[in-house]
Amino acid sequence: MKSSNNTILITGGTSGIGFELASQFLRLGNVVIITGRDQARLDATKAKLPGIHTFQSDASDPQAISALFDKVTGEFPNLNVLINNAGIMRQINLQAASPSDDLCQEIEINLNGPIRMVQKFLPHLRNKEGAAIMNVSSGLAFVPLPTSPVYCATKAGLHSFTLSLRVQLKNTRIKVFELAPPATETPLLDQSHPEDFKGVRIMPVTEMVQHAIKGFENDELEIRPGPSNQLKLMNRIAPEFILKQLSKPVDRMLAESAKAG
Repeated sequence: MKSSNNTILITGGTSGIGFELASQFLRLGNVVIITGRDQARLDATKAKLPGIHTFQSDASDPQAISALFDKVTGEFPNLNVLINNAGIMRQINLQAASPSDDLCQEIEINLNGPIRMVQKFLPHLRNKEGAAIMNVSSGLAFVPLPTSPVYCATKAGLHSFTLSLRVQLKNTRIKVFELAPPATETPLLDQSHPEDFKGVRIMPVTEMVQHAIKGFENDELEIRPGPSNQLKLMNRIAPEFILKQLSKPVDRMLAESAKAG
């Protein structure tokens, strides 16, 4: 894939990986469009990245996705790259969850959102030269961090969906990429306890996105920067061992819950 002269739509582009993807793709000479739910954050991003185009939209809302499609393809008919990046990550103690808790919020944003975006934009992308879809999953798609059970389930689901999508689109012009970031220095990690990543190298977001764009240029369809590649390998070689390592933070979570209760 060429990394310049594209028209790229990135969901969740006001912070973290989405913002850095927008920044680096913009510098490479692309038309870059981002979405976000918060208009103030979209305005702040536009101030930081002059030349960016912004649309307020909620990746969990089917009607918002439909409206976004109409607006974006109307104003940017050359759109040829869709990056499904919007996502949230929560720590959830399933034993302490109450019946009123919305445990499916991550499913709506992280999994249903990309599926609906692909469904809506696919007919448009199918007619474009140099078209691509990139779904942003996680290294935790290959082995879960049990303190974030729903998040990890959504990323495993997105990984599986991307594999199927790639097979179904093999005879089209569209290339299907998956970016599986490792633990990355973004606001997403603010939801995690510092002890959960003790001894783990947190990859700077600039470095991670550089890996992503290099993989995009080299047609590396499953981009697994650094530790994500190791997670997938370890889950093949010693799945029980790697799950046990990632399960250690659960003891801390349960202890805190017992103390609070």
